[in-house]
This record gives sequence, C-alpha cells and structure tokens, in this order.
Amino acid sequence: MSQFLKGTAIELRGVEKTFGITSVIRNVDLKVAQGERHALIGPNGAGKSTLFNLISGYMKPSVGQILLRDETISGLPPYQINRRGLSRSFQVTNVFANMTVWENIRCAVLWATGQRYAFWKNIDNLPEVRERTAQILVDISLTARRDVPAGLLTYAEQRALEIGITIAGGADVILLDEPTAGMSHAETERAVALIRRLTEGRTLLIVEHDMSVVFGLADRISVLVYGQIIASGTPEEIRGNKKVKEAYLGEEAA
Repeated sequence: MSQFLKGTAIELRGVEKTFGITSVIRNVDLKVAQGERHALIGPNGAGKSTLFNLISGYMKPSVGQILLRDETISGLPPYQINRRGLSRSFQVTNVFANMTVWENIRCAVLWATGQRYAFWKNIDNLPEVRERTAQILVDISLTARRDVPAGLLTYAEQRALEIGITIAGGADVILLDEPTAGMSHAETERAVALIRRLTEGRTLLIVEHDMSVVFGLADRISVLVYGQIIASGTPEEIRGNKKVKEAYLGEEAA
C-alpha cells in the first residue's frame, strides 16, 4: 500500500451534476488524501466517468465545490487544472495514432517543461526534453517501440502509452479511467504493476471494474451508486459492507 502524505489532494463538497431534469451526481462528498491510491467503483451508469469529468474540468458542477490541495478548481478549464498538477486518462484510448511513441511522450513533456512552438527551435536539441522522454519510455517499457506509430501498438501498449502521457507532465495527482478494461489477465497484471510503480509518491484516483485490481491496488475505496457515494473505506471495510454487497459487489465480494 502507498504511503499517505499530510493533507488532502482532492476534495468534493456537496457536488451535484444535472442534465435538464436528470440528476446524475447527487450531493457527493469525497476526500482523497495526498499519496493515497483511491478507487471509485460502482455499476454501469452510476456516474463514475461524469465525476471524473467534473474533477478534471471537462464538465462544470451544477452545485458544490471541488478542491485540489485546498484550492477551488470547480469551473476551471481542463488545461488550468492540469497546470495545477492534476492529469487524467480516458476510458477510450486517447493517443496521437499517426505520431510515434516517442513523439507522443515528447509532446506531453514539451508542454510540462514550458516549451512552446517556435519555428527556429530544433526540439531534438533540448536535452531536458530528450532525457525526460527517454526515461518515461523506460518506465512504461516501450523503449523498443519508440519509433512505431502509436496506432500500430497493441491495445495494452496503447494503454501503457496513455499512462506515460498522463504522467509526462509531472502531475502529482493522477486520474485513471478504467485503465485495464479489455485486457487479458496477463496484460492486466502488467498494467497494475506499471500503475503501482508510476504512482508511487503520487495521488491516484482510479475508476475500475476489475475487483481484483481494485482490492489489490487501492488503499481506500468509494462506492458510487445512482450518483451517490454509499460507502467509503479500506478494501476490508468495503468487502464486508452489507450495503455495498447488495448494491453492487454481490458474489464478487466473497
């Protein structure tokens, strides 16, 4: 399990999201400690991805407040939230298919190091960018695939690349949306090992349906059902929670 740091990384206070008359997120209170690996689980349609979109700025809450390290971020655009140290992945792989693995990572690193487009600069001559990009490729085990267009990678490799892009900016708060979806058992094991290694010392909020991943990776778990958090606690507490079993886990909790 990861080592918690002092303070709260993410906090939601009375957050709600409605679309017309439909309430998708209802009065959610949530705290994720710095350095914690926190899993958000729940049945399909519970509102997990909507909650991620609210935290990362892709949607604005209808009611309530979202804080990142005690600073309000609700209503800010995604790029401003990212610059404050929060980065996320998506359910659907989101890489530049026609660019190489190296170029995908380098784009993220360039932005994080403050480099901007200038036609007179040769980005190959920026040692900080080159070294950081090379290290991330080592971290995600894609050095041998550095010159391959991202669209030609296997699905599991594309997910690893997306995680690399997510951390390339140096964010210390990471949101991963179903990072192991569609993977085989062996691919899932490798992905979990990668996530565990790359989020060491960082804060992780993860949406995941694979309960073996959730209970093996998370320090704490929150359960979202019909837009409301019905329980939060350690894996052991969630595993033994009767209300959670009835609402979601069923036999998987056994």
